[in-house]
Amino acid sequence: MAEITIHEVEGMRQVRMDIRDETVRARKGALSNMCGNIALVPRLPQPGDLFRSLFTNEGAIRPFYHGTGAIQLQPSLGGYHLLDVIPQERWILEPGVFWACEGAVELGIHRDPFWSSLWAGDGFFSWKTTLTGHGRVAINAPGPVEVVDVDATDMRVQGRLVLGRTDGLRFSSRRPSSFLRSFISGQKRLRVYSGTGKVLVCWTPYWNEQLLKTVTGEPEGGVYT
Repeated sequence: MAEITIHEVEGMRQVRMDIRDETVRARKGALSNMCGNIALVPRLPQPGDLFRSLFTNEGAIRPFYHGTGAIQLQPSLGGYHLLDVIPQERWILEPGVFWACEGAVELGIHRDPFWSSLWAGDGFFSWKTTLTGHGRVAINAPGPVEVVDVDATDMRVQGRLVLGRTDGLRFSSRRPSSFLRSFISGQKRLRVYSGTGKVLVCWTPYWNEQLLKTVTGEPEGGVYT
């Protein structure tokens, strides 16, 4: 299996993939450098990839790398999280979260219900990347990520704290209370995850990532790069 690791230098984080006659893939434009006998293979996109790219900020092509050597992807002031996908699970990632994975991991698309996406502020159509198969995946994250089990009770969060979820959880949006109470309290609509499964949650961003957003004036709540 490919060895995917995260390295931290001078407050920045970077994904490294060491392969030995293996195949990995990464987000379009993510490559920083590679060393060894490695071939970059930008395979033609599937119809689903082209369709998803029309409604998200993700590229239709996610290049494959095959051979033996080391690949380093672009560093970030944010962070990355390593997720192990197993055959019994199907993960649904938020737009822009996918970064890289082993070749045995299959990528697909998923669309949340129309009204849920609209009320949550995701627009009329919210197409998301799915992960199935078996292997390791690196995802974008603005800070440390916690895997939270959800069972029987709803998980309700303010803003885009959840980076991904397993297929057993349904996504919706609702007010935290009645309309009047929500208006008085100043609380916006919550993102709700119901059912049984796991979620990837980033509760707090890294300080340098938050400082950059504050200096550049980027709106809070957006966690994807």
